[in-house]
Amino acid sequence: MRIAIVVDSTMDLSDDLKEKVFIVPLKVELAGEVFKDGERSIEEILLTMKEKGIFAKTSQPSPADFERTYERALESHDFVISIHISEKLSGTIGSARIAAQRFKNRIFIFDTHAATIVADEYVRKVLQMEGSIPEEIIKELIRVLSDKGSICWQVGNYVNKGEVFPLDIYYYQIFKNLGLKLRNRIIWRFGHGLHASKRFSGRYETILWFTKTDDYIFNLDDVRIPSKYPGKRHFKGPKKGQLSGNPNGKNPSDIWEIVVKDWENEIWNIPNVKSNHPEKTGHPCQYPIELVERCILALTNKSSWVLDPFSGVGSAIIAAIKNGRNAIGIDKEKEYCKIAEKRIEDLKEGTLKIRPINKPIHKPSKRDKVAQFPKEWSELNFKG
Repeated sequence: MRIAIVVDSTMDLSDDLKEKVFIVPLKVELAGEVFKDGERSIEEILLTMKEKGIFAKTSQPSPADFERTYERALESHDFVISIHISEKLSGTIGSARIAAQRFKNRIFIFDTHAATIVADEYVRKVLQMEGSIPEEIIKELIRVLSDKGSICWQVGNYVNKGEVFPLDIYYYQIFKNLGLKLRNRIIWRFGHGLHASKRFSGRYETILWFTKTDDYIFNLDDVRIPSKYPGKRHFKGPKKGQLSGNPNGKNPSDIWEIVVKDWENEIWNIPNVKSNHPEKTGHPCQYPIELVERCILALTNKSSWVLDPFSGVGSAIIAAIKNGRNAIGIDKEKEYCKIAEKRIEDLKEGTLKIRPINKPIHKPSKRDKVAQFPKEWSELNFKG
């Protein structure tokens, strides 16, 4: 994934970073002349101001200035992250937003909510992000993928200072450019997480399901769900009066609600791994085995190979072995690999704690104290 960084000339960057970014210059007005920031030296500007007893004025770049810079950046990059000082300090970011509208889903505007002193920090973070999941890894995954195989890429949202960056938008373009086809965009919904105060609390992540060819494994019968109206019949045409459904159940469509309604739609309502989850280990971002099982059952056959290049504590590996598949897991953290090996041993010995697939999510009884409206709140005088 090639990410270009665009800044404006108010951003005070170190010399080593200036060579790695695209800079949109502000306009400077001095003694009746207008020129771009950087076309004259600071010494020359200060001398003119001293001799004439005047001050220089600056104005923000126009949307057209940003458009030209974005065009140049996108000639050699997949996406642009445009980093600017606080909107409260400058209107420059407004011009950037207007220009970005022309480049759908390829320009991401980032407000630092601060002055230029932090510019270096943000630019370096983006440069690190560019190399965190290199496109070369995805190319290798595609190289070893069977012509009938699938790639399921699970990501969440990146949130910085309240602004949400949907990562699946970044990755979709990479896979698409490499020739893969998106078959479904699956939403994994969970009921618990951090509570936000200035936006709606995030309760989902995304799975992008790609295939290499049009001839891919898809075991529909293994994931069918009970029909809501199994006795429904055709009401007209040559099949009038005949049963219209499938005795094995219906296609779960593209919205799945797995736990409560058994794959009813493409929103997968599976609890995330928190402290009281039976599968919890020391991994900070562990996902449940149940989540992977649905992909494995539908998109692989018995004895197929499953590869997880970021396997963590082995949830995908366990899901594969549990369902009669072969598996390979890769992770750079030795400690997580040790935990994964121990969990695999426990699985084979029948001692691994696993949340059963399709187990209903716990709903507290009205008699449970935590489910009752607190008396303290009843005494409050709510308005509106």
